[in-house]
Amino acid sequence: MFRKILIANRGEIALRVIRTCREMGIKSVAVYSTADEESLHVRFADEAVCIGPPASSESYLKISNIIAAAEITNADAIHPGYGFLSENARFSKICDEHGIKFIGATPEMINLMGDKASAIETMKKAKVPTIPGSNGIIPSLRQAEKIANKIGYPVMLKATAGGGGKGMRAVWSSDGIQKAWDSARQEAKASFGNDAMYMEKLIEEPRHIEIQIIGDSRGKACHLSERDCSIQRRHQKLTEETPSPFVTKSLREKMGKAAVKASEFIKYEGAGTVEFLVDKNRKFYFMEMNTRIQVEHPITEQVIANFDLIREQIKVAAGIPIIGINYFPNMHSIECRINAEDPLNDFRPSPGLITTFHAPGGHGVRLDTHVYAGYTIPPNYDSMIAKLIITAQTREEAISKMRRSLDEFVIEGVKTTIPFHRQLMDDPDYISGNFTTKFMEDFKMQS
Repeated sequence: MFRKILIANRGEIALRVIRTCREMGIKSVAVYSTADEESLHVRFADEAVCIGPPASSESYLKISNIIAAAEITNADAIHPGYGFLSENARFSKICDEHGIKFIGATPEMINLMGDKASAIETMKKAKVPTIPGSNGIIPSLRQAEKIANKIGYPVMLKATAGGGGKGMRAVWSSDGIQKAWDSARQEAKASFGNDAMYMEKLIEEPRHIEIQIIGDSRGKACHLSERDCSIQRRHQKLTEETPSPFVTKSLREKMGKAAVKASEFIKYEGAGTVEFLVDKNRKFYFMEMNTRIQVEHPITEQVIANFDLIREQIKVAAGIPIIGINYFPNMHSIECRINAEDPLNDFRPSPGLITTFHAPGGHGVRLDTHVYAGYTIPPNYDSMIAKLIITAQTREEAISKMRRSLDEFVIEGVKTTIPFHRQLMDDPDYISGNFTTKFMEDFKMQS
């Protein structure tokens, strides 16, 4: 087992990893930018190293600074968290070259699954259902037009290096394909330095359902059932839950088997997520694979007794085999992402000083956060400041408990998405489970 783990991240996920390290008797090293000096992950780690100024490119994304921090503290492993360098194949490779274990996927695995076009081709070989579309990258607009006519409109153009909704365009008819092609490529080039595109059939009324998996170094994998991530805004998840109110027992078993098949086919090692789109007829299609821990991993932990996904990541990275049992939820859990954003002003970011902070509590209430009263939220990073996770025996009870917890949750000094989530918990379509990834297109915030 590792002696000391450096966490190459910030905020709540860094604090989350530090806590598990402490419970496992492993020393932890926090890294931080000058903007994060007062963050709780810095305070609670065994050691902390400043790695640069506020800009991510000069701190959390600067591989040389992170490797130097690991070497001067004698860390023998690095946990990348999510975001930043968590799916960076070069970082994974450099860690290995320096004799530091990267607690995540291998460079080969990240490259294989990080490129969406190659990931889809790999899943076809594994006989995992995929969305009809192009066979890899589309070389020209003319070829894009031919493929669209073959599979039928509507279609979705996607950047192969995409993420966060960038470089994606829905095309509803042949009249719009040239404009979509040009704008998607331009955005992809600006965002990722790569304007390569592929195409998929647009799944109407889709649900975004993901399966959590764990794979070990012996090629064995298991799944921990599904999470429903369909409540999204501009392809960014707002709330997640497990089990999905849309998924039947039969579908749950089929999707779980497909995710395990996909993971074992590529001999995946570590925690990962196989993401599917599910249409209104409950047919599911592979969308992508995330080769890291997910923001929403706590809800899976809450519904599967005595399971710590960070602990499992560390154990697998240390060469310990998984038990190999597939798990299914025995309770219901919902996570609301609390962002420093103003939901009444188009979710505009709201950094600044938190003057008052009161956390909700009680049975079945979990709060993952790195902030507190007196903490200043920097404007340099993602606006998520907390995750409120509620667990109960049934979905109805979980929603009721979430309402109560949101009413107790007080953050003053900045705007947050607490009012949005509170309104969501009263929405008839949400309560009935009648929602798709298009839900937010018709949702109107009440002042």
